[in-house]
Amino acid sequence: MKSIFLNYLNSMSSFFWITAIIMIITISIVVFSEAYGLNFVSTSFVKILGKTLCLCIVALAMDLVWGYCGILSLGHFAFFGLGGYMIGMWLMFERTKSIVIESTQNNILPLTHNEINEAIGTQIFGVVGGAEIPMIWIFADTLSIHLLLVLFVPGILAFIFGWLAFRSRVNGVYLSILTQAMTLGLSLYLFQNDSGLRGNNGLSGLQNIPNFDNITQAELSIWFLIASSLTLVVTYFICNLVVKSKLGNVIKGIRDNETRIRFLGYKVESYKLFVFVITAIISGIAGALYYPQAGIINPAELAPIASIYLAVWVAIGGRGSLYGAVIGAAFVSLSSSYFTGGQIPNINFGIFTLKWVDWWVVILGLSFVITTLYAPKGIGGLVEIMFRKKQL
Repeated sequence: MKSIFLNYLNSMSSFFWITAIIMIITISIVVFSEAYGLNFVSTSFVKILGKTLCLCIVALAMDLVWGYCGILSLGHFAFFGLGGYMIGMWLMFERTKSIVIESTQNNILPLTHNEINEAIGTQIFGVVGGAEIPMIWIFADTLSIHLLLVLFVPGILAFIFGWLAFRSRVNGVYLSILTQAMTLGLSLYLFQNDSGLRGNNGLSGLQNIPNFDNITQAELSIWFLIASSLTLVVTYFICNLVVKSKLGNVIKGIRDNETRIRFLGYKVESYKLFVFVITAIISGIAGALYYPQAGIINPAELAPIASIYLAVWVAIGGRGSLYGAVIGAAFVSLSSSYFTGGQIPNINFGIFTLKWVDWWVVILGLSFVITTLYAPKGIGGLVEIMFRKKQL
């Protein structure tokens, strides 16, 4: 049997390999965690792993739209951030509401609905000189609606942008610039205090889940880790189904030769729009899981550089390879935490001191250049080569 592992990676069986690895890691972390295990793994590290899994989800979305459909989007992290803002609004509103109500429990007369809203508005928006709750927060006390907004807001924005861009047949670098401009415009808008989302301050305290005050952060981190793991598995399964289907063959054909696919009678713009919207929704879901673990979101998270980093992760892992995207995002995320977390001592050369925190971006850039020049298939391609040699 020749190249068994390679055949698994290049078929639906790659899903089971990825699922097995994710489940083994998740179960191991639970067993060794502070909350439910042997207290060997810290809560902060559990959160790092949970956030890393969320980044793997958005990397899958990026690989589907870029690696398979050929659309280099430099705006998908904006959809990621929008998902975080949508769930963050509910989290912050409900948390503030519970604080307001608890602080007035000893009052002779209970607060009216308007008084509660005024107190919530002052608590949330006082930092930007406001006291009224903006209209965009009208459903902030309804979780079900905000879960739908996690899907619809990134999806609708992607649909409007994609429809305008693809119907005009904007391609290549011009499309990438437009997606970056969209991200920059959205980021600059959110920086304004009158945006209704607290401007530069963003939304904070998202790690405090309403109605779960008796649950410790150690326990919540495990729950989010499990939720992130399951979401990653489901997302990988869906993406794998897409790329192995007839739809996958069409979008790969669009990537390789768009003119020929259009000549064959396919509505290229419709396929592009479908992939763009679906990946935007996936990115929004990933953001909704990520920011409650991070605890805060601000407009800087939507800056164009974040989407560029996302493209770098996918390129390092292996563009056009779902497991490569997962590997690349996990590798860069964990490496970033290691290099910027103060775990590596600085090196004093006498003339200057090498501070890893300052040099991490340079290391990431060099990794991208080296991967592009000498390993076009990324880390995923190196894994293929390694197992191919073992099979010989």
